[in-house]
Amino acid sequence: MNYGTNGYSFSDNLWNGIKHSFRQGSSLTKLIYINIGLFLFIKVVHMLFILTGGAPTLSYGIFLDNLGLPAYWNFFLHKPWTIVTYMFTHFSFLHLLFNMLWLYWFGSFFLQHFTQYELTGMYILGGLSGGLFYLLCYNFLPLFEASLYNTSAIGASASVMAIVFAVCCYLPHRYIHVFVIGSVKLIYIAIFIAAIDILSIPSANAGGHIAHLGGALFGYFFIVGIRHNINLTRGIVFIFFQINKLFSVSPRPHYKKHVAEMNEREYNEYKKRKEEQINKILDKISKSGYESLTRKEKEILFKSGK
Repeated sequence: MNYGTNGYSFSDNLWNGIKHSFRQGSSLTKLIYINIGLFLFIKVVHMLFILTGGAPTLSYGIFLDNLGLPAYWNFFLHKPWTIVTYMFTHFSFLHLLFNMLWLYWFGSFFLQHFTQYELTGMYILGGLSGGLFYLLCYNFLPLFEASLYNTSAIGASASVMAIVFAVCCYLPHRYIHVFVIGSVKLIYIAIFIAAIDILSIPSANAGGHIAHLGGALFGYFFIVGIRHNINLTRGIVFIFFQINKLFSVSPRPHYKKHVAEMNEREYNEYKKRKEEQINKILDKISKSGYESLTRKEKEILFKSGK
């Protein structure tokens, strides 16, 4: 069905709207879109497989074999890409829904204090941390010996937990409203989640809870690093920044971000740099006098005095 006189269909407008939203959206938007897109792709292929006479379980089995992270180390070595693909893969709608809700809530918190590239880095490295912790536990702990060869992990939970714990550890005394319970400090949310995951390890979904803990540990160490001026996502942030520059259709002009557009951490760093700059100028005046200042230094000093 067409609308208007230009021949644009609803499906065209919808698809163009999605593409525009993806391109112009934040890294949080892109991560959610990728997860939802892969989920819908799996569902469509699964439906087509059934319609053509295939066994329902076989379709998911093929996806699990090629996208899920196998617990057995030797299986993983033959499919190393799965340590990335597993963190974007969901078979259940509720599994996807809850992961995306947590990602949206805490990802929005995260972006108030950190950059979009750091959010992407947290998601990827948190997922890698959770996946490696999962592999180590399953291959070295006797508890998992019986299920080692037929277990795989899927889902964004480890990546999401990294972001959740980063926020909770960075803002431990920030209160959020929890339905029924009321206002709760973020640090208590983190402790509660960690306790649930630890106590749930003997359950049927042991691998999922172990991956959660691996992601949570990365989130915690990320904040420890930040407090010591070490950014654990710096390497992957640089890679994504270069990829973004490489594939940008039209490079954006370089401009200085306005103070009002900065998040809290960026503003604190900006303020610190300004103070250091002014202190250097004042030191120069005390040693050599005002006339020793360059035109630019005088301008900086004049603006700071307004």
